Amino acid sequence: MKYILLSCLVFLINCSNKTNLKVTSTAIEKEENLIQVLDTIWSTEQTPIRLRDSLMAIYGVDSELVKGQQAIIEKNHAINEKKVKDILDKYGWPTKEKAGQQGNWTICNVIQHSDNEVRIKYLPMMRQAVKDKKLEPRFLVRAEDRIATERGDLQIYGGQMKYYPKTKSFNLWPVYDPVNIDKRRTEIGLDSIAVFLKNRFDFEWNLEEQIKRTKEFELAKQKK
Repeated sequence: MKYILLSCLVFLINCSNKTNLKVTSTAIEKEENLIQVLDTIWSTEQTPIRLRDSLMAIYGVDSELVKGQQAIIEKNHAINEKKVKDILDKYGWPTKEKAGQQGNWTICNVIQHSDNEVRIKYLPMMRQAVKDKKLEPRFLVRAEDRIATERGDLQIYGGQMKYYPKTKSFNLWPVYDPVNIDKRRTEIGLDSIAVFLKNRFDFEWNLEEQIKRTKEFELAKQKK
């Protein structure tokens, strides 16, 4: 059964890579092409990630197969990041009509997978897009939390998980003021942190544990 699954994964990897080669950033010559380009970006960005996670579940995080898939992810992302930068720099943040049903989700995913300097560069544009009703607040929240975690700060809304090698497990990156996190999330139209973590990561929110982890994080940061 493992061999059948692996064969299917390899087939999907090859299809994903070939698709990404066909549509490059030079294809963005007209705004009318935007939906097609974004659909290609979505496929080549997300499919390898899903394949990597499937391989990880079967063979473990340190598997050579997982490492090989990670290399494909990074190669595809470099191409997709350039495409997204070209779109935003040339047209600004697109409307839902021009970007398609999941176009804004695609753009945000690529930004989310980029270096922090890329997220910081486009954060003002994302904030304006939310004000203009072009972008859902949840995507802005993801970017802001990712920027905070990359800086080594507490996250605000609890959207970022991290793999901790010491315990070989995933846990929430420590959050600012865990007691009031649901109040902050509700104010911008998000589900409670417990519902979000369960649905997104199958992770159980434990307030007492997270309060403790936040205090430990703050103490460790003060010592640096």
